[in-house]
This record gives sequence, structure tokens and C-alpha cells, in this order.
Amino acid sequence: PTNAFISTLDKNESLAAASHLGLSPKQNRFCQPIVYHPDYSFKTWPSQHTFPMSKFYYLSKYLLEKQDNLPRPLVRSEVDFFQPLNTNEIPRSWLAQPSGPISPLFLDRFLSASLDRKEELRIGFREFSKMHELRERTLLEVAGTVLAAQLAWRYGMATNAAGGTHHAHADMGAGYTIINDLAVAANFLLDEDLNGGTVKGVEKVLVIDCDVHQGDGTAKFGPIFNGNGNKSGVDLQNDSLITLSMHCDSNYPSYKAHSSYDVPLPDKMGDEEYLKVLKENVERALQETKPDFVLYDAGVDVHRDDLLGRLWLSEDGIRARDRWVIEKCVKDGIPVAAVIGGGYDKDETVLASRHAIVHEEAAYIWRKYKMWSR
Repeated sequence: PTNAFISTLDKNESLAAASHLGLSPKQNRFCQPIVYHPDYSFKTWPSQHTFPMSKFYYLSKYLLEKQDNLPRPLVRSEVDFFQPLNTNEIPRSWLAQPSGPISPLFLDRFLSASLDRKEELRIGFREFSKMHELRERTLLEVAGTVLAAQLAWRYGMATNAAGGTHHAHADMGAGYTIINDLAVAANFLLDEDLNGGTVKGVEKVLVIDCDVHQGDGTAKFGPIFNGNGNKSGVDLQNDSLITLSMHCDSNYPSYKAHSSYDVPLPDKMGDEEYLKVLKENVERALQETKPDFVLYDAGVDVHRDDLLGRLWLSEDGIRARDRWVIEKCVKDGIPVAAVIGGGYDKDETVLASRHAIVHEEAAYIWRKYKMWSR
């Protein structure tokens, strides 16, 4: 389909690519716009698989329940979530080259369940890569980050209850990720023809990736966005896509890509040192590149108990990280859309509570700066 935008986000008739409009941000004095779709998770996913597909459902449930650290549920009703376009409404132009950043050949082969065994193994989902439900939720997740980006542009911030598929390249998936939502959203923000004029004046997008694993896939999009073909090299003044990856150096992937800013960290780094390194590098990137928009990957696999981690952050450390990054963007007047990134734990409720942190901290900043009045 062509671009399908639903209007009347507010009295100024801002536009957003949504299948359902949640609680008006102008009326919401408790939290930022949060994007969620019930099909982010699906029941037929094998429970023994390392990737916790159910975490998106448990996250939404957590956000809808009263927690000890808040006076009320962060989200009072399911209808208050913003929902991305349904899969049959998502424009191909958002995804596939030449207008989108994804190889049309790879996209078509994935959507037609035609990937070969080697490709399925690289993704990590093996034969389950052919599941119809997986194809559906992959597209919904990407559309969710696009919607969060639109909402953030209008209201200063928004969060997606999924996203952060940062290992996916233009022509292949990897590391439990298939289509790179960060690349698709960045491309959408930068192209006013593609976004239907819903976002204007964005010339530079900074991806701040704090997942424990390097955002190698997103880094690989740099030369594509920045007109360098497949050549490496960074031009901080002129590049339209800037990538900052702060990750555990010994962790996946074994062969690292070249981000605009790479911040490799040693195993078992704790809260205090981590936060110091974070502030130094994010401030440097913001000062040197002066982005018009920030996409923030708030992976919680940096937690000391994460199954695939190797860093040593506590929940308080993650909370301090998310609050600082989001507040820094707001103070500097930069719209920020956050995604949840990676996180692995056998206890879905515990994992949901970690992924909820970025939404809770964004809500704290939303209230502190009365962002509904902007």
C-alpha cells in the first residue's frame, strides 16, 4: 500500500502511521506515548528457545499493573497504547530499496519463507524463521519504531515496547534480528517524501545503542545512508546516520563492525564506571555531531544476571542510565524515541520489569518537564 497516515493526533491534526491512536499525549500527564501491538508476541513460539518471545506480552502486562514504585499503573488501559500499522498496511517503500534501506531480494525471500538454512542459522531462529507469526511480528516491530519516532518528533519523546533489532543488515538477518528497525526508522525520519511530511527538517540521526552487544548491523548501514557505498569511513559533520555503540567487547558478535563511535567495555563493568563512560561518550557524540533526532536502544542485557550479558549493572544502574540519556536529549531539545533492545532471563516477569525501566524513566522525564504542554 501507499503511505497510510491516520490524522487527528491532536487539534493541529498532526499525522501518525498508526492503526490505533492511544491516549492523547496532550491529555496524558503521567507518561509519554508508548507503542505496543498484541502481536509482538505469539503463543506458538517454542518455549524452549533462547529468545524470549513472550517478553513483549509480559512487558505490556507489567506496564498495565500497579507497581510499588509508582502511584498507579504506568498505562491504565490497553486502549491507551498506540498501535503501529497492521502488516497489510505497512508501505513497502518504508522497507525496500531504493526508498527504504533493506535489500528487496532479502525482504522478499524472508516474507515468502524462502531463506536458506544458512541464513536461518545466522538469524538464530533456525526453522522457526518460516513461521507466519514471526514474519508478522517482525514487520509490526519495525512499524512500531517508526510510529514511536513520529510521536517523538511531535511530542519530544516516545517509547516502543519492542525494537532494537540492531544485528540485522541490509541484506541479511543475524543474532535474533531480521529487519533493522533502527535503520528503517532513521531512513523514514530523514526522507520527507517517504514520511509524507509528518517529520520535517531532520538531517542527522544519532543512534545511541546501549545493548550489551555491538550494534554491528546498524553500523553497517552507515555507508549506505551516508553515500559511501560499501566503503568504511566516518564524516561526523556530514553523515546523516551516526551510530554510537557502547557494548561488552568480548561479547557477540566476534567480528565487530565500525560504528561512528565504538565504546568497547570490559567484562563485569559495574554501575559507577559504566555511567561515567556513558556520560563522557554520549556528551562527546552530541557535541560533535549535533543530531536532529536520537534513537535510543535501551537493552537490558547489560544486567549482571542476564543470560547473554557479561556486564555487571544492577537495575538501579540501568535506571540511572536510561534517565540520564533521555533527560540529556530533552535538555538539549533533541527528540528521542527509545526501544527496549535485548534482554534474556528465564523468568518472564523479572525480564519484563527490567524492560519496563526505560518506559518508567521516560515517564519520569515526561512529568518533570511537563512535556504534554509542549
